[in-house]
Amino acid sequence: MSSASLSGRTALSGRTALVTGATSGIGYETARLLAERGVTVLVHGRTADEAQAAVDKLIAMAGVDASKLRALGADFTHLEEVERLAERVVAEHPHLDVLVNNAGMAAPERHTITADGNEIAFQVNFLAHFLLTGLLEPSLTSEPGGRVVNVSSSLHRTASIQWSDPNRARRYSRLAAYAQSQLALTVFAADPRVTAVSVHPGVCDTALLSLYAHEGTSAAEGAGHVVRLCDPATEIVNGAYYDRSERVEPAAAALEDRTVKRLNKLAALLVGHGS
Repeated sequence: MSSASLSGRTALSGRTALVTGATSGIGYETARLLAERGVTVLVHGRTADEAQAAVDKLIAMAGVDASKLRALGADFTHLEEVERLAERVVAEHPHLDVLVNNAGMAAPERHTITADGNEIAFQVNFLAHFLLTGLLEPSLTSEPGGRVVNVSSSLHRTASIQWSDPNRARRYSRLAAYAQSQLALTVFAADPRVTAVSVHPGVCDTALLSLYAHEGTSAAEGAGHVVRLCDPATEIVNGAYYDRSERVEPAAAALEDRTVKRLNKLAALLVGHGS
């Protein structure tokens, strides 16, 4: 096992990764584990100050080399901030090996619409990542090992995408809204334009724990499953779904080419990049 983890470290070393939602929980631990393995990590937070605080903590508490970390802020409830984030990454890091789409929120009790006109959990958990991934295409390397890892959820299996009412204005439930966003993120991994997988990192003790259970494993343990999929030594199949370290079948919708195309069309329309 030690020789495998050693080869993993060398395979990751020298790469560049962007981790969204990296200021706490699984995102923070993913950033830490990647940086410890020699990856230059772009640490994204809701604000530049929150991202910088996470970077400072990684340097002080985890002993991570400061030269391996960059702080980036963007509030995913505002799509124009996502666009600015992408522009900056493409300009400053024209060679991006890994994008970890991790930023997420529990849907609020009350139905909430963003300034962009989208249900808030659908935008933060999925649409922002859809937009970011598309805009980062010029940077995301097509070289072996280049990939997108979507941090999804087993709750995607309970979901359906409300095609005629994705904002769930007619009938809102916070659990259904959250599950819809996770199903969309899982379906999105099968987009043929980039090599991507999705992963349920397990029920972890993070801000989202209340959606699943009363107790969970550590965020570091969940992050370990994410980092394994970032490693070019781990061979992946585009669109694959993992439950922790096991590759399993996702919900049937995520395997349907028609659903992938329909979701891409809907998402492009909702982020203002479609016809």
